[in-house]
Amino acid sequence: MKINQNDTICALATPAGTGAIAVIRISGKSAFDITEKIFRTRNNKSKDFSKIKSHTLHFGTLTDGEQLIDEVLISVFRNPHSYTAEDTVEISCHGSLYIQQQVLQLLYKNGARAAQPGEFTLRAFLNGKLDLSQAEAVADLIATSDEKVHRIALQQLRGGFSTEIKQLREALIGFASLVELELDFAEEDVEFANRTELTNLVTSLHKKISILLDSFSTGNVLKNGIPVVIAGKPNVGKSTLLNSLLNEERAIVSDIAGTTRDVIEDEMVIAGYRFRFLDTAGIRHTEDTIEKIGVARTQEQMLKASVIIYMMDGGAINDSYKEELLQIQQTLLPQQHLITVINKKDLVTKEYSEIADAIYISAKKHSGIDLLKEVLLEKVAIQQITGNENLVINARHAAALDEAKKELQHILNGIQNKLSTDLLAFHIRQALQHLSEITGDIYTDDLLEHIFSKFCIGK
Repeated sequence: MKINQNDTICALATPAGTGAIAVIRISGKSAFDITEKIFRTRNNKSKDFSKIKSHTLHFGTLTDGEQLIDEVLISVFRNPHSYTAEDTVEISCHGSLYIQQQVLQLLYKNGARAAQPGEFTLRAFLNGKLDLSQAEAVADLIATSDEKVHRIALQQLRGGFSTEIKQLREALIGFASLVELELDFAEEDVEFANRTELTNLVTSLHKKISILLDSFSTGNVLKNGIPVVIAGKPNVGKSTLLNSLLNEERAIVSDIAGTTRDVIEDEMVIAGYRFRFLDTAGIRHTEDTIEKIGVARTQEQMLKASVIIYMMDGGAINDSYKEELLQIQQTLLPQQHLITVINKKDLVTKEYSEIADAIYISAKKHSGIDLLKEVLLEKVAIQQITGNENLVINARHAAALDEAKKELQHILNGIQNKLSTDLLAFHIRQALQHLSEITGDIYTDDLLEHIFSKFCIGK
């Protein structure tokens, strides 16, 4: 992404497609001049937008010479009181695709260029309206589809997470300056930074960063959805269960064993949490080449899942069920949870009607599904989100925190082992750099391109 803030940029800010209204955003030093060229009042007069008050609305028309384009409402935001901290205009026009394109072409013709993905938010960052972690929260806020991530992203957009990172950084900067001062007096062998106080500080920072890193396991599944694999032998009702959970015919259901050859994935929100359900190929020994691939993918997905729903056919349960469950349990990782589900519960004989911890359902009749959802929520045991805590939901932030934590550990080890001042100073600088990368106090053009290229155009 080539960063050029001298250009005036424009883009559609509302979703692409036909709607009642579309909003087109213009930002940059020529935003008012361009708008003045194409806007006319109801009395067919032009307006000097450079003299108009900020945060005002103006009704009129857009024209291309003598050609009328549309009736519009113009919103004016003067710098620095705009999203980008630049002069900004938002044009609310009728939402036909034709009108949207006509307005954009008119803006290009008069000196604006098409904005790149995330360029409005990039300018907000470069102009000091947002730090980098707040800018990333904008993308999360747009992309979220559930309440919990919305609360976390909103908290981060309002600066809660940034404030905590800056407090960690500022606490370390004070001692960093003292350690750096020691380097200037190296020949005199003086100690300005009290090592006991430094140890206490670094220990405290290490603990706080550890808590933030621990929250990433929760934040990550909240953001990306909790992966739940539906596994079991062929024809036990896995696809029927998926359809029942989603309340739609998402997967093909057949009496023929091995119908599901690949992983079928879909999502749903339960009690505000997004779950990703994966219907998988039935686990069995097979000579069918394609089905073998499907079984291998099932086993692969089981290792990645947070929860595994292992299904059994209620009409086919016998004394070997314990061995079957044991084989499945042996494949699980420690952090995975297993839910045993007995389907076709009306076919279960009395002898096997009380298998410990099993949930009895009828996927076809939608019976027992609510209980299964309750157990799912209990298994994942995600902490209650109030919106006031700072959870790490961004993998980049987690990686930077992890590197900072390592540097802090080097500092603690160094103090204990009487490490030289210059090496202590190096690790302190490295820790500060990793914390600074989170908020964007230190950044590279490549990093900005990586982050903002993932944004939608118009934001």
